[in-house]
Amino acid sequence: MMTQTNINQKGYYGNFGGAYIPEMLYPNVEELKQNYLKIIGQKDFQDELTLLLKDFVGRPTPLYFAHNLSEKYNTQIYLKREDLNHTGAHKINNTLGQILLAKRLNKQKIIAETGAGQHGVATATVCALMGMECTVYMGEVDIERQKPNVARMKMLGAKVVPATSGSKTLKDATNEAMRHWINNPTDTHYIIGSVVGPHPYPDMVARFQAIISEEIKKQLFEKLGRENPDYVIACVGGGSNAAGAFYHFLEDKNVKLIGAEAAGLGVSSGKSAATLVLGKTGILHGSKTILMQTEDGQVVEPHSISAGLDYPGIGPMHAHLFESKRGDFYAITDDEAMQAGLLLSRIEGIIPAIETAHALAVLDKINFKKEDIIVINLSGRGDKDLETYINYYGF
Repeated sequence: MMTQTNINQKGYYGNFGGAYIPEMLYPNVEELKQNYLKIIGQKDFQDELTLLLKDFVGRPTPLYFAHNLSEKYNTQIYLKREDLNHTGAHKINNTLGQILLAKRLNKQKIIAETGAGQHGVATATVCALMGMECTVYMGEVDIERQKPNVARMKMLGAKVVPATSGSKTLKDATNEAMRHWINNPTDTHYIIGSVVGPHPYPDMVARFQAIISEEIKKQLFEKLGRENPDYVIACVGGGSNAAGAFYHFLEDKNVKLIGAEAAGLGVSSGKSAATLVLGKTGILHGSKTILMQTEDGQVVEPHSISAGLDYPGIGPMHAHLFESKRGDFYAITDDEAMQAGLLLSRIEGIIPAIETAHALAVLDKINFKKEDIIVINLSGRGDKDLETYINYYGF
């Protein structure tokens, strides 16, 4: 029987996943599918990745007991500090794994898509480290609202290409990156930044991000003598930080898995990215999943104040968690997220990314017990979002 952590041979989590790709992409995806597990499983691969995660990225990241937040909500809240990784978010866990894989597949060039810019920065970083050519596709709108990250990518030697079609955000950047890959199949590896895209990407990215939940289990055991929390909370756009935080708890029904989606201006406002509230099953970027679409199947343009959650679909693992009711998903508005971000800054001295602030806003949605152990994946730091915070609060 297929467990929830393992997708089946064809790359499905329940009803979602697979590889719906143009024939031109088949060789690229097939090469990855045939080789990724074998390569990832090799001792020299694991040794190199482990050493880089430790000395280059700075892992393990702390599991921090948030005293003031816990007091406010009368429960026990721990923050998994992915914001303390080199480059400021969880994204580097995956880009490092994928570039080591690309090297072993003899690729010379790397392409990526990015929304908030964190994945773009993480990709540019590992390309600089490994001496590989890097091209990052980014929506024109996101380039404007994430200027510091664009500058970082360029400083690291990446070429940043604006996506000027559609909503000029993450979806469109992904389209452009896929187009590039079709035209450059043999020498180029596409580092997808989330648990989206054709199989094997959702599984591969989840495996590289699973280090998050692996560390949570060890750290909770050290602190409390128990490996499992009662709740794990993470924000979900495509959903890689959530996939990583949930991964080692998927089989344990006693651990409640909570995802926070971006409701934008409200789920019925027409300006939202709450895929699981508004979406239905369809094909997006090479996999069968849940996505926001019109009656005739056109993708609806999403909206979120956070560039990283501004995506009209969700990864197939999360679609399956939602459909099977293994995960609970909350839609968080721009305003709720901005308030949660300011609260954490003011009472814990940690400025979170606006994506992460969506996860923090879930604290207002659930009545937790005093003895509950809650782990929130603090997926990224807020430096990149200061301009958005400034404009919102008028600092």
